[in-house]
Parts: sequence; C-alpha cells; structure tokens
Amino acid sequence: MALNPTDSVTEGFLPAAARLGLAVTLLTDQPEAHERAYGNGRQDHAFPALDIVPCDVRDFAEVIGRIAADGRPDAVFTNSDHLQTQAALAAEYFGLPGKDWRAALRTKNKAELRRALAATGPDAADPLRSADPLRSADPVWSADPVWSTELATGQEPATLAGLDAPYPCVVKPREGVASEDVVLVADADELVWRCVEIRARRPGAALVVEEFLDGELRTLETLGDGRTLHVLGGFRTELSPPPHFIEERLHLLPAPPPQPHTDQVLAQLRALGVGFGVCHTEYVVQGDRARLIEVNYRAIGDQCDLVLAELLDIPLFEYILRTHLGEPLPDDLGARTDGRVRMEYVLADRAGRLASAPPASVTERDGVRLDYRPLRGVGEEHPLHRTNRDFLGVLRATGTDQGRIDAAVAQYLAAHRWEIV
Repeated sequence: MALNPTDSVTEGFLPAAARLGLAVTLLTDQPEAHERAYGNGRQDHAFPALDIVPCDVRDFAEVIGRIAADGRPDAVFTNSDHLQTQAALAAEYFGLPGKDWRAALRTKNKAELRRALAATGPDAADPLRSADPLRSADPVWSADPVWSTELATGQEPATLAGLDAPYPCVVKPREGVASEDVVLVADADELVWRCVEIRARRPGAALVVEEFLDGELRTLETLGDGRTLHVLGGFRTELSPPPHFIEERLHLLPAPPPQPHTDQVLAQLRALGVGFGVCHTEYVVQGDRARLIEVNYRAIGDQCDLVLAELLDIPLFEYILRTHLGEPLPDDLGARTDGRVRMEYVLADRAGRLASAPPASVTERDGVRLDYRPLRGVGEEHPLHRTNRDFLGVLRATGTDQGRIDAAVAQYLAAHRWEIV
C-alpha cells in the first residue's frame, strides 16, 4: 500500500520482493505516479511482477474490500507513515502477521502517543496492556511525560490564548510528517497566530502543542518479529536553527548504540506496543534521559534506509518483508559494525528556480565513497517549504573513518555550487 512513490519502495522494497520471488499488488491513490516511477525510466532496478491498482488507501474498509476481491494475500505491507493503521487492520482482518493496529494508531497520532506514554508509569493503571500482547506486562520504564495539549479538529486557536504552557514550546500537526508545519513558538500570542497560519494551509487540522525538548537529537532504528527486537543502529541528527526543524545532516552512531538511552527508548517502545516490523524512533538526549520526540512505525526515510542496508551488509528489506510473511527473524542478523556514514542534505535557502547544480555522481577515494543524487532538477521552480521538500540533493558519504568522511564531504561541498534565481 502506498501514496506517492518513494525511494524506499522503488529502490528498497520492490527489488527485495523481486529477489524473494514475490508477486506484488500495489494499492495506491496515485496510480499514474507509480506507473511513471516504474516505467522505462527505472530499468536500473529489477522489479517483481507488479499490478498497480487504484484504491482509496486511507480508508481501511476500501483497502480490505479491494484485497478481498482478489482473494486472500500472503502479506499486507506498507512503508507509508500515513497508512500503518490501515495496513495493520487489513492484515488482522485476513488473519495475517502484522503490527497491532492500536500501536500503529497511537504512534501516528502524536497526542495519543503522549497520553499513552504518560499512562504507562509504574503507578499508572494501564487498561491497554491487558488487550495488547506486545505491551510490557511489567513496567520497565519510569514515566517521564512530556508536557502536551491538543487543539482538536474544529477547536479555534484563540482558545489557546490563556494556555499555561512551558514556553518556548512546539506546535505541530497531530498526524504530520517530515517536520512540515512544525515550529517553535516563544509565547501565547505567537502560539495562536502560528496555529491560525497552519490552519490556513491545513483547514480544520488537529494540532499538538508540546514541551520543547532541547538537546542532541538521535534516532533508533529497530526491527522485530513480535518475539525478537533487533537494534539496527542509530543516527545523530543535526537540524536547522529554530524556529523550524529541518534535518540538515545525519551521522551513523558507532555500534553498539549508546547506553542508557537505547534501553530507555526500547522500554518506551514496548510500553507503546511497538515490536513488529521496522520502526524509526526520534529522541532527545537530556543527561542520562532519553525523551521521545516521535515514533515512526516504518523505515527511516530520505535514503537513510538504503544506506543502512548497505553499511550493515544485510538483506534489510528482505528481512522486513519476510517478517510480514510470518517468518521469524534470526537471533543474529550478522550485521557489520564498522561502517560509518554522513548524510548531507543540500537545502534551498529561498524560493525560486534552480539555475545550476551538480549532476549525479559516484566517486571513491581514500576509503570514502561519495554518492550524490539530485532531488530537484535544474530549471524547476519551487516555493520555500521549510521542510525536506526543500532538499536540492543528498550526498551519501560512506566508509569506516569518520574523519575522512567529513573531510570528503567538506571538499565536495566547497567544489560545487547550487544556484537559485
């Protein structure tokens, strides 16, 4: 199930399905875009037998009905952040392995995420735990709730004028992705007008206002089969200056991931019922505490998943699909631990037309591989989004020596220009 085509699906999951000998039915509300993505321009990838079927994939009842018309499948899978609950409900309907739909919903809904974590302390009664086998039977994490409140659909932003919030705080769409319309606000007046501004772009959207978690931003990448939960690795993320939160670069953290933060994140994932399939979790380090920003119950994006599979030297996308086919994961994935990567995103700093930019290239020198991929074509004109839609290109620098990687990236950026007019 998919919305728009993504690199994760085009270069990761579909080729993996082909290697596994699977036939794939792709349900999507954007069939023409997928036809273009897998047409003559994408002959560099080996795709499986692929049937692209139009479907309102945001409606789980439509998804179930469309699948049922073709007979019971072997697996239902999506990597879309927006479709995890629908896919989980469809898998459950057909008696197939999948994520618990409640865990998918409570991670997608950022207000429910905060409520669920606040309710899972050792002294809190947790009615969800008895109904959800993946949730920990014994509390293993002492609740460290993040202050938050919700501006519900239909509720006017003016109602937040007298909010007793810990300013500065963050406002974001309740079901948002990619830092779109995520902004730091300094006081109550700014909070109200930022909410009005966001609602102008997203009429009626529910918003979340929450405590600003200042500190080093990290990720934890996990893969589980409901029995075993593997830590694939983690990244340190550098963001643009506030008030917006745009990812500018990521560095792979050396394995094994740092403690005690990793264990704290895993405990919070268990409390949320997360443990099946792949998951990308973002958290902030504050001393010895790991405080969750958000849980994305899918693979990390923006080509980081592709690089992770390459560096770990494991069939990562096949493992993910096999899990949804009901196959257990091995106790040891056999992943390499000496790889390092720097993902450098070249950002537009203004609206306009991209007049010049370097072409795609791959070079290797002194043990560092540089793979530059344009994400916007020369001649294209775009507004400034203040999200990852402002990426002009991505530079993937890999090797085993972080110092050499950083030096190679600096040399590449100094030698090339991106001009917007």
